[in-house]
Amino acid sequence: MKLKIFLIILFVIFASFPMEAQCAMCRAVLESEESGGAAAGINKGIIYLMIFPYLLIGGVGYAIYRMRQKAKDED
Repeated sequence: MKLKIFLIILFVIFASFPMEAQCAMCRAVLESEESGGAAAGINKGIIYLMIFPYLLIGGVGYAIYRMRQKAKDED
């Protein structure tokens, strides 16, 4: 069961579609550039920064899950 959940989570992480995470103002400024290199860098930076809140919430959720399982096993 744990392996199945792990594989599903892993699949969801790796099967995500590429996304662009720019705000409207950033997009307007960066679209005026010809090469588009800065826009790609901004997109990657925003997506990189979005990862950490999800990791923190996932870690807290996992810790709560472990504590509840441990309490259930002790009863």
